[in-house]
Amino acid sequence: MTANDRIFIGASRKPDDGYQKPEELLLKYANRHGLVTGATGTGKTVTLQILAESFSNAGVPVFAADIKGDLSGIATMGEPKDFLTKRAEAIRLEPYEFQEFPVIFWDLFGEQGHPIRTTISEMGPLLLSRLMNLSDAQEGVLNIAFEIADEEGLLLLDMKDLRSLLANISERADEISRRYGNVAKASVGAIQRSLLVLERQGGEMFFGEPALRISDIMRTTPDGRGAINVLAADKLMMNPRLYATFLLWLLSELFEELPEVGDPDKPRLIFFFDEAHLLFDEAPPVLLQRIEQVVRLIRSKGVGVFFVTQNPLDVPDTVLSQLGNRIQHALRAYTPREQKAVKTAAETFRPNPDFDCYEAITALGVGEALVSTLEAKGVPSMVQRTLIRPPSSRLGPIDDAERAKLIKLSPVAGQYDETVDRVSAYEELQKRAKQAALEEAEAKRRVEEEATREEQLRREEEEQSSGTPWGIPGFGDDSRSKSRSRTTRRRMSNRQTVAEAAVKSVVRSVGSSLGRALVRGILGSLRR
Repeated sequence: MTANDRIFIGASRKPDDGYQKPEELLLKYANRHGLVTGATGTGKTVTLQILAESFSNAGVPVFAADIKGDLSGIATMGEPKDFLTKRAEAIRLEPYEFQEFPVIFWDLFGEQGHPIRTTISEMGPLLLSRLMNLSDAQEGVLNIAFEIADEEGLLLLDMKDLRSLLANISERADEISRRYGNVAKASVGAIQRSLLVLERQGGEMFFGEPALRISDIMRTTPDGRGAINVLAADKLMMNPRLYATFLLWLLSELFEELPEVGDPDKPRLIFFFDEAHLLFDEAPPVLLQRIEQVVRLIRSKGVGVFFVTQNPLDVPDTVLSQLGNRIQHALRAYTPREQKAVKTAAETFRPNPDFDCYEAITALGVGEALVSTLEAKGVPSMVQRTLIRPPSSRLGPIDDAERAKLIKLSPVAGQYDETVDRVSAYEELQKRAKQAALEEAEAKRRVEEEATREEQLRREEEEQSSGTPWGIPGFGDDSRSKSRSRTTRRRMSNRQTVAEAAVKSVVRSVGSSLGRALVRGILGSLRR
């Protein structure tokens, strides 16, 4: 029941007529984004699983977060179960076949999958400020830090690079304030404390090299299936801000790196953003505007984004209006807010005269959903009460041994396992500090030598003065004058040497920074 240009979601029914009409999603419009909502336990994870399976079989790579570990079963073949077989029969899914799918496991902490890393520079100041929950003043200082790093050619790869740069900025606060505006040491200290908190939450494992290559999550297998990238997020969810910021960074990287392709016959990648409310909670207005821009524009890069959340009210209206494909599982309406959510969800669908959307949403069973997808010319289909098809892969998590085997056989095995620590801001600033200390010691040594020579000359002059013939004043003044002249020349020579060294140091610094100002994208990440 799956054609080459569409994927099968389930079957809808008319009153007293059973499930007959197939509900499908046209691949051509899958990059118009989507929304999967519903209360806990209503079947959202299974819907995500069957969508990922179908996209993979259509040759479309998928990236999805596995919040509870349940999605990992997609890597192994499903097993016959009575309730799955009955559902397949109810929607006339023939034949109902089991299948395993090509899965690549990822984990920011490197425990349940390949490590995912990015660099501080690629993350950018806007997302870092969001991650560390900085104030406006602190965010301004962080922007100045990135500007200085770009100007001076300092690579910000990991957290020690950023800490070193902040310490350097604190030392140069007066100089930098004259160029960029006030840089308060208190703000620098607050950022350093936030970095420490982030580090203790595991953030230091996320920043570094080798950084994730976008091409590695857009793989297809030799038989033409799209790879399903599963991010282990059960531990990551203990830090919701890191989880949301990471997924937003990945989305922005896709936006910045991929070329424009318009509306392809099928997406280049489908991106599932589970627990989507975490992306928008307490997000400042400027970040919400950027998110809206990315969601609106990324479809022309061939990327479809599906937000998965419990309540449609979790997604701002400006983003909600761009989500063309909707799958709504059951919602409860016990409280005023829940009633408002049900009303909002019902009003976003194209009405069906056969039933009332508001009542249907509260009466849906497990595995049932209201479905509306984009039809020809991008017009939303009439909403249908749909029984979602059963998955072909395993329902539930895999065990540790199965996961370890799959990780070992992964096409990216060995590419991200070992951290690379190349020369960057930390090493460069240490080198500069060491060089400055050497220059200071050399200057001090020269001053001391000059003082010693002056003292020696003074003594010689005193000896010559006390030893003039017959005690006649003025006798021998010519020799003293010559001595003073030599002393003056030595002083000027010494001053010129120190000045020349300072000028050379400045020239080297300016020369090394020319042409190093970098261009940043819509969310502050580096543009390649």
